[in-house]
Amino acid sequence: MTESTAPTDYRSTLNLPDTPFPMRGDLAQREPGWVKAWADEGLYKRLRDARHGAPKFILHDGPPYANGQIHMGHAVNKVLKDMIVRARQLAGFDAQYVPGWDCHGLPIENAIEKAHGRNLSRDDMQARSRAYATEQIAQQMADFQRLGVLGEWERPYRTMDFANEAGEIRAFKRVIERGFVYRGLKPVYWCFDCGSSLAEFEIEYADKKSQTLDVAFPCAEPERLAAAFGLPALDKDAFIVIWTTTAWTIPANQALNLNPALDYALVDTPKGLLVLAESLVDKCLERYGLTGTVRAVTAGENLGGIAFRHPLGAVHPGYDRPSPVYLAEYATADDGTGIVHSSPAYGLDDFQSCVAHGMKVDEILNPVQGNGAYAPDFPLFGGQHIWKAVPAILDALRDAGRLLHTTTITHSYPHCWRHKSPVIYRAAAQWFIRMDEGPGVFTKDKAPKTLRQMALDAIDQTGFYPENGRARLRDMIANRPDWCISRQRSWGVPVPFFLHKDTGELHPRTMEILDQAAAIVEQGGIEAWSRATAEAILGPDDAPHYTKSSDILEVWFDSGSTFRHVLRGTHAEQHGSLGYHESGPEADLYLEGHDQHRGWFHSSLLLACALEGRAPYRGLLTHGFTVDSQGRKMSKSLGNGIEPQVVSKKLGAEIIRLWVAASDYSGDIAGDDKILARVVDAYRRIRNTLRFLLANTSDFDPAKDAVAPGELLEIDRWALARAAQFQAEVLAHYTIYEFHPVVAKLQVFCSEDLGAFYLDVLKDRLYTTAPKSLARRSAQTALWQITHAMLRWMAPFLSFTAEEAWKVFGGGTTIFTETYWTFDAGLAADQALLQKWARIREVREAVNKAIEEVRSAGAVGSSLQATVRVTAPAETQALLATLGEDLKFVFITSAASIAAGEALAVEVTPSTATKCERCWHYRDDVGHDPAQPTLCGRCTSNLAGSGESRKVA
Repeated sequence: MTESTAPTDYRSTLNLPDTPFPMRGDLAQREPGWVKAWADEGLYKRLRDARHGAPKFILHDGPPYANGQIHMGHAVNKVLKDMIVRARQLAGFDAQYVPGWDCHGLPIENAIEKAHGRNLSRDDMQARSRAYATEQIAQQMADFQRLGVLGEWERPYRTMDFANEAGEIRAFKRVIERGFVYRGLKPVYWCFDCGSSLAEFEIEYADKKSQTLDVAFPCAEPERLAAAFGLPALDKDAFIVIWTTTAWTIPANQALNLNPALDYALVDTPKGLLVLAESLVDKCLERYGLTGTVRAVTAGENLGGIAFRHPLGAVHPGYDRPSPVYLAEYATADDGTGIVHSSPAYGLDDFQSCVAHGMKVDEILNPVQGNGAYAPDFPLFGGQHIWKAVPAILDALRDAGRLLHTTTITHSYPHCWRHKSPVIYRAAAQWFIRMDEGPGVFTKDKAPKTLRQMALDAIDQTGFYPENGRARLRDMIANRPDWCISRQRSWGVPVPFFLHKDTGELHPRTMEILDQAAAIVEQGGIEAWSRATAEAILGPDDAPHYTKSSDILEVWFDSGSTFRHVLRGTHAEQHGSLGYHESGPEADLYLEGHDQHRGWFHSSLLLACALEGRAPYRGLLTHGFTVDSQGRKMSKSLGNGIEPQVVSKKLGAEIIRLWVAASDYSGDIAGDDKILARVVDAYRRIRNTLRFLLANTSDFDPAKDAVAPGELLEIDRWALARAAQFQAEVLAHYTIYEFHPVVAKLQVFCSEDLGAFYLDVLKDRLYTTAPKSLARRSAQTALWQITHAMLRWMAPFLSFTAEEAWKVFGGGTTIFTETYWTFDAGLAADQALLQKWARIREVREAVNKAIEEVRSAGAVGSSLQATVRVTAPAETQALLATLGEDLKFVFITSAASIAAGEALAVEVTPSTATKCERCWHYRDDVGHDPAQPTLCGRCTSNLAGSGESRKVA
């Protein structure tokens, strides 16, 4: 073949898509570079500059604890926050995010003790704890940034920053002034591992094995007991029988409680006369293996005040004391014997009952020390740990002949949230925040309502996402006891009190001392206050008479008060200019796991109400825990977790972000390798759609090439109307902090609206028409706007990819200074156009199905080889007729016709025409130009003539 007759390469005449945006993301390799670039370029500051003066959106960060590597739960939390902040930024808000860390408290002290022993001085513990927390923050910060989280990383807030520690003391002073703080001796949860009291929301329940025991207390006043039962006298020894699951409390027994409204029986048995709840007699006798006869019955109220003796009085004189009967409604006949033994130091109900019946606080026995052991001089069991002493207590009761029955049960029992070890109630002198009416120390500006009332009112004014969080938090506030805020540890913000050595009273200058302490801490941290002596603070005259408190404020006070000294204090220049605190809460949103209803949400609400009479947040969003595909919580012990560091190195942090966005966070969030593999597939589909858009707009200059809305082809107008409709759905979800519906709908939009329909129809026009023709520029105008919109839709969660694509698209330096795309108002409101094309797509589905059947039979190859005849009712026929000659392009066939009929029907026949080498359509005019014998008429016109005319598609 000579050169003059060589075939023409018509592929080179097509407008084939081209883009430097790669098909493969190579996320794991490329993301670290983007993270570094965002930091080096000061992207977060540029976002702030771009929104200067705009309405603010404040998501206040619930500080993670500065201890250990982040896990997938941390990743979910931080990514969700980042997505919300970015979505609000794109909505035009000055959406700020200052990350924070919780730095004081037991986990850090425990880590230091494990490394350096338990006998460190206070100064040494504080110094090592601060250094340790600093190291942990640096490690966690790097991992959070690797996830693509944008924020004030150069100046986060840390609860151990001097200004925040001082701010906490000032907040404490204000809570005192408002009348909420008092000192009391009452049972509080106590953890032996912590060596400290615990708040209600630091408790979780788990199964525990305990020894139950039925114990007989001998009667010290038989005449009174006989009279109470209407008997002249007792002819046998009499006993009242209690049932308990806490054998270790028996040595500290000081009273007995029974219900005044219940009936009690005096039962004659071989073991003596036993007092039992009448309704439980049969069960008790069966349990004891005894037979018995009821001698008499009386109401509980008749037994009040009768004295019995401690069951170990016959074994050791140290227990030879009375145990009087007190009437209390909390004694029930639900189980046991209907009588509750009372050790007031170790039970809140017991404590309140004993005090109400005249027992003085200094009369309460409290032999259990902070480490869980009985005091060394305690009779029989001195020095023994309470859990280990149980067998010895049972043996002593047996020796005394007072143990009627014992067995082992498994029951739900309070445990320490951190150590997972069982806790006890233990009476200790502590500082409390009062929930209800009562006196406080140094009250100056008493709040108009109780703390409980204010907190419940504030809940009504708060938005909850999901809504069921409202009832959960309300129930917790409605039923919680007073808040014990003091802890007996070293690493934390001090309770800067001085107590008189004789009276226990606070120094009269306490409020001034609080100001002085705050000033000292602001200059030198809590360490400076630890070094301050009583002489330096009180002067030489007062110092000998006062003891400096070594208590610290519990860690929930630290994080719960950050809204005040972070949003108004250390970072006020970012947040305070809006003046939120003048009109309402400082933060628009708090966002944490649902366990924080009893944690940070809870403590923040109480402190804000105590300080300001309202919540510190407008909205609360909760997410579930990370679990594996079987619903088991991810844990190292089970080995069922996926680590964010590993996933980022293998798949890329973008896959974590998309997984979080695609998950319904209102419940638990399931993840494993198989689930992540599906997320990778979803990412590829979105990326491929994005690549098509970028490739087909690479030669489009909107300033010169954009087509006015009224001149766009009809299907392009439909595509923009559909994109505007879709954007309205996306933004509605973003407004209420929903992401998983956006991800699901975006995949459908990419695969069905775009991939399977619009882009499929568009390819012929994009590739085969003249490069600058109206037909092609109309399509590109629509694609260019859809690309703008889509990059913004995905930017909150696919942040790396959106930014990468934005620069290829030529949009500017960063997409995150942009706002959501604005579509032409007329197109966005064109419901008739949307309805018309929805029906056309239904007909097209029927056509595709019919072609597929013929293709499966081998009669045609591609749909372009098919000739289609659609029979339809008049209304549908008229609708299709509006497409004119472009009907075949909508069906992607070489020829299409319509006819009237009663029902929709599709007839498919193979084309008998010749295939055009350039556009691959089968047409009768292929070869009409002898100079280009393999081309059809539309291709020769598009290449050298005036170009084909397209009106619809």
